[in-house]
Amino acid sequence: MSDAMRRAVADAARHLAAAGLLVGTAGNVSLRAGERVAVTASGVVLGDCTPDDVTVLDLGGAVVEGRLRPTSELDLHLGAYAAGDHAAVVHTHAPWSTAVACVLDELPVVHYQQLLLGGAVRVAPYATFGTPELAAAVTAALEGRQAALLANHGSVAVGPTLAKAVEHAELLEWLAALHHRAAALGTPRVLTEQQQAAVVEAAVRRRYGTPQELDPQEES
Repeated sequence: MSDAMRRAVADAARHLAAAGLLVGTAGNVSLRAGERVAVTASGVVLGDCTPDDVTVLDLGGAVVEGRLRPTSELDLHLGAYAAGDHAAVVHTHAPWSTAVACVLDELPVVHYQQLLLGGAVRVAPYATFGTPELAAAVTAALEGRQAALLANHGSVAVGPTLAKAVEHAELLEWLAALHHRAAALGTPRVLTEQQQAAVVEAAVRRRYGTPQELDPQEES
């Protein structure tokens, strides 16, 4: 299991680097399976990440496999796992998300796809990287959400799978860029609670985001 976890984390790190969300050694990725967490190591160039650059730990933070020291943001990852039913955590310094985190106290819902992240994205108060204070602030900002921003720092996304956590990180970056572009044109319109509730109802009714076979009567 550990080998598969390390490969998956390395693959995700390279994917995010190729997409421009991870730059150099900045950012980290982890995956949890039971009592084990596989996380990118400190100082690794994420675009070149291999399974050997991923360290496996227990939930207390003790290394059980690997030769490298884990990321300095380990407390952030372990805190997210302790506070929620997440299988993966992605922390980035993605440019648009980080820009928004340098200005706003919250990323409002200006597009309905943001509801996939749970609604308005909170910005955790600034704290020095790698500290328990930052980990606690991020854990609080993630409550009831699939992503959060870190003031003057970056972003974090979680998910029930590693693929979903990556998807949420990419969605947050798209939303941050969208907000920036909209704000350059004027004051963005924010979806009301009623409009957001209508989106949720429609998504459930239509099974939004799920491939669906045609009913035989609909086929031409």
